Amino acid sequence: MKTDVVKPKEIFYNPTRLVVPLFQRPYVWSKETQWVPLWEDIVRLIEMIQHHNQNATHFLGAIVIQQVPAALGGLPMWNVIDGQQRLTTLQILLDALHGQLLVRGWDQLAGQILPLIENPSDYCVTDEDRYKLWPTNRDRDGFVSVMSATKPADYETVVSSRLSEAHRYFSAVIDEWIGDSNEAVGRARTLVPAVLDRLEIASIRLDANEDAQAIFETLNARGTPLSAADLIKNFVFQNLDVPPAEAEQSYRDFWAEFETPWWEQPITTGRITNSRSSLFLWQWLTARTLSEFPIREVFSHFKYYVNTVEKDISSLLPRIKASADEYRAVIEGAERPNGPLTRVELFSYRIGALDSEIARPLIIWLGQPEQTGVTARDRDRVLAVMESWLVRRSLVKTATQGANRFIIDVIKYLREQPQDALPDALTRYLAVNHTPVGYWPGDDEVRDALRGARAYTKYRRVRLRMVLEALEDAKRGYPDGKQLAMGPVARGKGTVEHLLPQKWRKHWGEGLTEDEEIARDESLHQLGNLTLVTQKLNSAINNGPWLAKREYFLNYDDVLITKDAINLALDGWNETAIQQRTEQLIDQILAIWPVPDGHVGLSSTSDIQAASVSSVDVAQLVASGWINAGARLRCRHLNSQWKDAIAVVSLDGHIYLGDTAYDTPSAAAVAASGKGQNGWWWWALEDSGRSLQDIRADYLASLGEPDEGEDEVFSPEDELDVDADGDAA
Repeated sequence: MKTDVVKPKEIFYNPTRLVVPLFQRPYVWSKETQWVPLWEDIVRLIEMIQHHNQNATHFLGAIVIQQVPAALGGLPMWNVIDGQQRLTTLQILLDALHGQLLVRGWDQLAGQILPLIENPSDYCVTDEDRYKLWPTNRDRDGFVSVMSATKPADYETVVSSRLSEAHRYFSAVIDEWIGDSNEAVGRARTLVPAVLDRLEIASIRLDANEDAQAIFETLNARGTPLSAADLIKNFVFQNLDVPPAEAEQSYRDFWAEFETPWWEQPITTGRITNSRSSLFLWQWLTARTLSEFPIREVFSHFKYYVNTVEKDISSLLPRIKASADEYRAVIEGAERPNGPLTRVELFSYRIGALDSEIARPLIIWLGQPEQTGVTARDRDRVLAVMESWLVRRSLVKTATQGANRFIIDVIKYLREQPQDALPDALTRYLAVNHTPVGYWPGDDEVRDALRGARAYTKYRRVRLRMVLEALEDAKRGYPDGKQLAMGPVARGKGTVEHLLPQKWRKHWGEGLTEDEEIARDESLHQLGNLTLVTQKLNSAINNGPWLAKREYFLNYDDVLITKDAINLALDGWNETAIQQRTEQLIDQILAIWPVPDGHVGLSSTSDIQAASVSSVDVAQLVASGWINAGARLRCRHLNSQWKDAIAVVSLDGHIYLGDTAYDTPSAAAVAASGKGQNGWWWWALEDSGRSLQDIRADYLASLGEPDEGEDEVFSPEDELDVDADGDAA
């Protein structure tokens, strides 16, 4: 390794080719974030040279390049390991400057720039040898188009790309800065050497045998992080031991699709957002290794997996591609709003409504070549059993902490079973589990959770709609009954409506006593008063009297569960009808998502309560994205004697005061204050002022769970004694 501080002239002047490998991410620098600041830095540099310091320079950052063996007589070639954004931007800037000088007829100045953007024709064997820098494959068309355009460039005819936009920007600001006054040529004679000789770059040059991947990972551990998919791509193609042409073909065949909009779409799970490709690779690797690790560690686990298990990357790539194709087909199939779905597509749609990605490793595992002995029918039965487990737990609102680990344990168990017996094996495994994280709620538990509950406000609307869709589809014979010609209900399109309207008092309240009005309000949001409407009701119908509403549903609506409700109460809709329909719908839910005969779930009410209330620590809030590692905490009482106390949250959930780590917020608060404190109330995030207690309460609310707040010794009232002047006593 050799490190030097160099100027653009030293990087680009001699005949050379700087090649950005195909596995690097494309050009992503933007106007506001990089182009404008770069140009402003150049202008400030010139002003400093002219008025303050004739020896001034400006540091642009670092690049890492690795020498590539070249044939005798060929152009010296370097792979760009890091810094391709910076080098590409410099090439665009230099070409834009060259164009502006040519347009003004200043050929001598333009001639100083030309050797930095084009190799002499005497050294070129192919057309691409002309360019000093050869970008990654996704940028090549745009780069060639704008760099080879006749000057001045016609931006309406060149290939539209981020590169052409950068060229347009730099050309415009250079034109404006040089101007057309008598001083223009003098300004140009100042600009050219400032760019060529006063910008500085730390150039790290590696020999051909040095470990470029390790250096790449170290450099990208800070700054704008690469996604897991970016890091894995770099690792795979750095270590793919094939000729360059074969590597490019492998990229096109097995990886290029990961860099299309569908795979690059941000997907949020919980409060953490990743690209879909990164999420898939995490779930795929989980299914392959059957080990639990957070998505932020997927790259390190992938490296370990390749180095210890799948050492042949050439054979691994097509298997990843096959799983990715199936993964995409299932998700896209599940997104179709109309028509029947396969069982795996229906499973995908329903767990999506539950906002749960925990079961996707199971789908991937079932589709792996090792599971070819599992019939399609048995795979569908496995998914049906797992869907019952997931939906029932969602309805009961069990704790979700540890669910990822439990799914891995499920797959490990299934892996050891005969492949022709997986559905029964899974049923037994879930039925005998009596832990909060793994138990399968029984009929009584589901009934207790739904009976009398304000379902409309208790459950997220998308989940409630999915349940009503499942009830409707079951009436229509989907997916497993005698199917009706009308087909399944449109998915994700209907709205959840009240039969007894929310504004019921105008047409539905005559003659009611105060107690009866209270009872009506209590029934309003219960499951039995809800239905699925495929066409939005206007307010006159929705809030109108029962007979008008009943007539509309009979004549204009084809939802069978609504017609069942009408048949239940032909003369009027009231609290009794709501209770009766609630019981009917609960029975149907239990039939759609069944458990084995005699299954009772957890054995006692106390066990159920323990499963429904999470004991959440700081580590869980960090892991789930509610608190960032490195977040600074301060005493939330800004007028107290401890207002300057500062702590830092670590990745593993410890609270650091200086160099000392504390296991709980209260322990850290006691250390900071010297007296007993409830640290959940005492500490607040420095940037937002929100207490740890507030953040924990929001997290538990997102799971549908109350925050009991009793996991530490001290109560909020014990934390401070504050006198009338606001100072701690």
